Amino acid sequence: MPFYTEGDIRIRYEEAGSGFPLLLIPGGGLNSLVSNWPNQVFDAMEEFKNDFRCITMDQRNANGGESYGPIPVDDPWGAFAGDQLGLMNHLGIQEFLFMGYCIGGPFALKIMER
Repeated sequence: MPFYTEGDIRIRYEEAGSGFPLLLIPGGGLNSLVSNWPNQVFDAMEEFKNDFRCITMDQRNANGGESYGPIPVDDPWGAFAGDQLGLMNHLGIQEFLFMGYCIGGPFALKIMER
């Protein structure tokens, strides 16, 4: 299981497949984890890995996850978007598709702001 590190922040992520990058955010609210995929409506990592380079991650400080780091009180959503965009930059990805369950909606809006 690979990790992306930026200062005090460490983000666990996984990849599957090849093709155009697709960042997938599992449901779980503030406990969005890679391990949540098998329990979702459908496992998007499994479903799309034959057509896309699927990338998913544990949300920072999610219960039971392996991602951690301080979250600024004044902009927590910006911090989460920074994790997602930072990971994509770490992987050398400039353009990508995004799909998220549950908390993925607010994450998508924050990513578009940036």
